[in-house]
Amino acid sequence: MYPSFTGSARRPRQVNLSGRNTNPFAATAASKQSSSTQSTQHTVAHAQAERMQRHQERLRPPAARSIQRSWRGYRSRRQTKNAWRQEWDVRELALAAAEGRRPLSSLDPIPYNNEDDCLDQISLLVHFASPQEHSDGDRLILLATRYSSFARRTGSAAVSDAWTFPLLRLAKLTVSMLEPFKSRSHSDLSVVLELLSTLAATIPQQMASFSMQYFEALRAVASNSEGMYSMRAPNQGQWEDAIIALLRAVFPKAEIAYRGFASQILRIAAIPEDSLRRISSASRVRDLALAMASPLPFTPPNVSLHDMNREQLLWLVAYFIYFYRTANPFQERSSDTLYVRILSRYISFLAVDIASRIDRTANTSTIQSDESTSTSVSTPPFPPFVRNELLGLICQEHISGLLAKAAASADSEREALAVRSEQASELAVYALTLLRAFPRKGDEIRMWLYFGSTSRKDTRREPSMPAVKYYYNAANQTSIYKLVKSDPNYAIPLLNPGSRRRANAPALPDRDEQWQVILLFLELYPIVLKVMDDEDFLNGAISTNNTESWTRRSALGLDQVRDLTMFLKNLAFSMYWNAPEIAGVEEPENKSSIAAYFGGDVAALSDNHPDGKPVRSQDATIAGLPWMTLSYMRGMVTGLLRMIYERDSRRKFLPGDHWLMTQWFEMDRFVPAVVQEEEEKHKIQDSYGADGDGEAEDPDDEVEEEEVHDILVGTQRTQQVRNIERLRRQQRKASRRKYLESVTPRLEILQNMPFFIPFSTRVQAFRQFVMLDQLRRRRTTDPDLWRFDMMSSNPTHMGRHKARVHRDSIFDDAFEQYYSLGEGLKEPIQIAFVDQFDTVEEGIDGGGVTKEFLTSVTSEAFNSMNGLDMFVENDQHLLYPNPTALDERKELLRQAGEAEGSPYYNESTRDLLRRFEFMGRIIGKCLYEGILVDIHFAPFFLLKWALTGGHNSASRESSYHGNLNDLRDLDEALYQGLLQLKNYPGNVESMGLTFEVTDTLFPSDRPSSYHPSQAPIPRTRELITNGSNTPVTNKNRLVYITNIARHRLSVQPYHQTSAFLRGLGTIIDPAWLSMFNQHELQTLISGTDSAPDMDDLRRNTLYGGLYVIGDDGLEHPTIQLFWSTVLAFDIDDKMKLIKFVTSTPRAPLLGFGNLNPKFSIRDGGNDQSRLPTTSTCVNLLKLPVYKDAAVLRERLLYSIRSGAGFNLS
Repeated sequence: MYPSFTGSARRPRQVNLSGRNTNPFAATAASKQSSSTQSTQHTVAHAQAERMQRHQERLRPPAARSIQRSWRGYRSRRQTKNAWRQEWDVRELALAAAEGRRPLSSLDPIPYNNEDDCLDQISLLVHFASPQEHSDGDRLILLATRYSSFARRTGSAAVSDAWTFPLLRLAKLTVSMLEPFKSRSHSDLSVVLELLSTLAATIPQQMASFSMQYFEALRAVASNSEGMYSMRAPNQGQWEDAIIALLRAVFPKAEIAYRGFASQILRIAAIPEDSLRRISSASRVRDLALAMASPLPFTPPNVSLHDMNREQLLWLVAYFIYFYRTANPFQERSSDTLYVRILSRYISFLAVDIASRIDRTANTSTIQSDESTSTSVSTPPFPPFVRNELLGLICQEHISGLLAKAAASADSEREALAVRSEQASELAVYALTLLRAFPRKGDEIRMWLYFGSTSRKDTRREPSMPAVKYYYNAANQTSIYKLVKSDPNYAIPLLNPGSRRRANAPALPDRDEQWQVILLFLELYPIVLKVMDDEDFLNGAISTNNTESWTRRSALGLDQVRDLTMFLKNLAFSMYWNAPEIAGVEEPENKSSIAAYFGGDVAALSDNHPDGKPVRSQDATIAGLPWMTLSYMRGMVTGLLRMIYERDSRRKFLPGDHWLMTQWFEMDRFVPAVVQEEEEKHKIQDSYGADGDGEAEDPDDEVEEEEVHDILVGTQRTQQVRNIERLRRQQRKASRRKYLESVTPRLEILQNMPFFIPFSTRVQAFRQFVMLDQLRRRRTTDPDLWRFDMMSSNPTHMGRHKARVHRDSIFDDAFEQYYSLGEGLKEPIQIAFVDQFDTVEEGIDGGGVTKEFLTSVTSEAFNSMNGLDMFVENDQHLLYPNPTALDERKELLRQAGEAEGSPYYNESTRDLLRRFEFMGRIIGKCLYEGILVDIHFAPFFLLKWALTGGHNSASRESSYHGNLNDLRDLDEALYQGLLQLKNYPGNVESMGLTFEVTDTLFPSDRPSSYHPSQAPIPRTRELITNGSNTPVTNKNRLVYITNIARHRLSVQPYHQTSAFLRGLGTIIDPAWLSMFNQHELQTLISGTDSAPDMDDLRRNTLYGGLYVIGDDGLEHPTIQLFWSTVLAFDIDDKMKLIKFVTSTPRAPLLGFGNLNPKFSIRDGGNDQSRLPTTSTCVNLLKLPVYKDAAVLRERLLYSIRSGAGFNLS
């Protein structure tokens, strides 16, 4: 039976339509069937072949006739042209005989006698002349010679319309035959070029119709195969004349001719400057600008700007700048919107090339990543002419004059507010393009833009508007600004029109133009914040007149600043919270689900395609600018918002809850959610770290390009290999970082916009991060369990965490024994204090000895009078790294005769920096363990902690930049002096200042803080290149102030600060520090400055022994006496009591309920003469059972004021 699912036992019929036998046992029958099939196929093939043969036989006679017809036509045309040639030669012979001239072969410049003879010869020549016939070239030379002479004699060769068409045909013939003349004699080429000049001057409008071919021929004859200028000197003048003749002519739509000129001639590389000067003097730059404003018809056909050779485009831009520069002064060029629009278009396209090559020299080359492949290519430096013309754009007069004729300078208020104009957008694009193309000149460009202003017809009645206010008004009036300020969700469709939420926002046809205006304001306003002191910021914009300083006139009103922060807050929140949707990618958790299931996070995050090729992470762009990426914009918004927040933190001008955005989060679940994101981030980083490509920064990535070239001079191959590998490594890191940003939005907001979240919530998250790190490293948060595990599994490792520390040399002993631990200092340490008699102090370390050790180390290391001289105090007794410490150490070594670079010299300077690094680790250890220390740092120094950035998306944009306001925390006298310089109404140049700064050193064998007996040693440094010869003027004084602040705050203490932060970052992740501002960090270090809440302490105190609270709920009488006495203490004694019991004088940040172990009190016997003692290891106060309040107060005050160690108990 045949089994089936249908229940039918009949085998289904099999129908074979293939012609093959499927039965392997029927060999004989198969042979017959196979033979029959082959016979049938052979018959069909034979019939098809016969049919094709008959078809070809039918086509053969018509094809033969067509060939014969073509040949007869060709032969006939050739015979006819030969006859015309003979006729033309006969006419020339006859004319020569009639005129008594020499034979035809001589180039006698005798003109034709009359117009008819000349016109007949031209008309006949254009009928038969061909570029392939060498003899026709001789005829053309003869005609050109006689025609040019005729034209010069008569003054005009075309006296009627009958001449126009023959001359046009002659011009086209000459253009087609021009290139072969390149290989002939100089005289022949000169004659032909002179003919073209004559024709261009005679019929310019007709020749403009084929100006593309005309200038293409001139380009071909003047350049070599590489596009370089190669015109022979004898023909250079005639070549210039041929160009000038058509450019100089005036006729309707003359820009048509200039289009051919720009797209052909201005592509030639290295045209001599004398030729350029002559051509530009005869050209009309307005027509050239109109021609370049429209798409240039580059050859070959259908080639767009993006397909053009970039080198040729660079020469085109350089020539265009040269032509405009020689025709217009700076002010006219700056206010010419057509000029600005053209430069914006071309430089925006070439911005990446310009940025990477503008600072290169002939001895260096740069590595550029190829967009289409994963390889990199070496690019040469710019030719001097191109470089000089491009750098000519970076000029104060040019950039500051961009707004000279801006539309915002209208006569009416309505027009002044209607700044959402095409002109404002064009100026914004140009300024943004310059910032991208010249990144090393970015600060100068922003400063010069800041000095720009609009014009008013009557400046006495209404002052000009500063550029910052102009662009704020422009941005404030855009629909984008208003929508985003009202709701952050509007930012998603406005940044990505393809978003799912595009229906939520109205369609904006000028969306890109609006973003361009906003982006330029975001670039400019940070400059204002850097140079503006708090008084100008808070009191500016109250009234504006020409007598006030430019800085104050540029200030926004506080209401405007509040509105601006609302816009920035909503925009930044959306860019972080909705990053995947704005970038146009799916949520990461919805991608690669199968890969994630089998391969975990690494499989889901693979940087490779299945074929092994790397995935290139392309960042989305905004505002129609190909280089304005969302990542850059997000960093710019982050940096500006943090700058305003820092100023508000220093001097409050906004409501206390203005910065919070808690309404957009589920705050009851925020801390667990952000801790989960932190754990997810570490899993991903650990997964990549297993492959040797983790998130750790490579030192090479931070080296400036010019430094790399200086190091690797003469090893360009090695240099290129290293740069290529560095680029690939950066691309991989950028790809992973983008993924982390998409899966950890809360973490990104917490690290970049921490002020969105309340301080107490951030402190909880910080402690949870530390606990998570402890679990990851120790598998427990209990130090004793870790010690027990280490003693049983790795006693050698445990031994490294033990140390004997003398109380008279705590820092030196700690440095010698614990510096080598590095990151291992995170683990619990075991300290044995040794007194002056070399006796180990008694005590059981339950954490209390560690706390006393850390507080003692910090007290010694950061005491500016202890002789270490590593940290110094400002006028408010706030600490910061000694900015001259390294220079003083080097000067001391030089005085001792040590050569710079010698082993001892290098080791001594490294030792100093290692001590700074160790001090950073000690502070990090205190933060890691939650131990408060009584150390107060200067706000500008703490600000560097908060802006170390870590690996977040805005690490560079929001990093620390020293400014005038921070200088106040360093040196009040210097701050006041610079403030007077900034506001000085007279001529600053009379002060005799130059761009130099003098540092004063006080070297000593035993470093001490500025010992009076030490002779100061001045060290003068230049703030800018050639600074000693650059006077400080009214125009550049803000640049001088900015450079002074940068030197004092960043440059001078750079090595010391970097070493300290490196040590701090070894213990505390820099990304965690970025969650707090400078004042909040000080609170993390030393606790709140307010008096400790003794009621809170009483509520969270545990009692033991006789003091245990009974069932009646009443405290022991001694405890009641204790609290009544303590509550009557002053603030100092209360803090001393807390330090006596816990080893730290301040309360925990989140209250005494978070003190671990809990504050405890137990009985200490009935002896009324005994002093109270403590066990700080368990935060335990041993209080004797006192009967009298006076005795209790006396004994307690004696104990807390004694300052003794553990030996007291």
